[in-house]
Amino acid sequence: MKRRIRLFSVILLVSLSLLAVPVGNSTARAATQPTMGDKDIPAKEIALRNAMRKLWEDHITWTRLFIVSAAADLPDKAPTTNRLLQNQVDIGNAIKPYYGDAAGEKLTALLKEHITTAAEIVTAAKAGDTAKMQDANRRWFANADAIAAFLSGANPKNWSSAGMTAMMHEHLNLTTNEVQAHLKGDWAADVAAYDKVHEQILRMADMLSDGIINQFPKQFK
Repeated sequence: MKRRIRLFSVILLVSLSLLAVPVGNSTARAATQPTMGDKDIPAKEIALRNAMRKLWEDHITWTRLFIVSAAADLPDKAPTTNRLLQNQVDIGNAIKPYYGDAAGEKLTALLKEHITTAAEIVTAAKAGDTAKMQDANRRWFANADAIAAFLSGANPKNWSSAGMTAMMHEHLNLTTNEVQAHLKGDWAADVAAYDKVHEQILRMADMLSDGIINQFPKQFK
């Protein structure tokens, strides 16, 4: 029994000694420092990536809430729409430090058109007005092409015209699937569609961040 007590005491002392290792040592810091491969990611780069993801997650989140509100004629439709439109201003403001105020305002205008045309599609689909829905859908894709061309023109080496167009069209197609599933009341498909929208928008946000970082490397040292 005494041997067991002594053994337990030794184990306890060793455990306490391990817990007493200072948490401020370099090993502990390294474990929490974000890294990419063998080198640390600059803090400014991390900040841009996080901010870009937040902006585009807001984009799809408030779009989804608009879909829900518009489909059910909920009383929060107006403030939800206003918050969604504010997101387009925020995205435009995010590129101003790199491409200037005029470019930021242009992107905001294109994105607001993207949102208002999407709202027309939801309204027409809910009313069963195929003609209006097809017309709005045509203008929606034309706007997506304009957004892709604008971004590619600002950073052609990193945002190819084909790549940006494909990314924007994918966003529209996935959002269309989300709208259709929601209006049909197919809730499982509705949830699955939003998950795909979410995954795709994060890829798009990272593509935009990568392009800015590659084009303006000195700003991220």
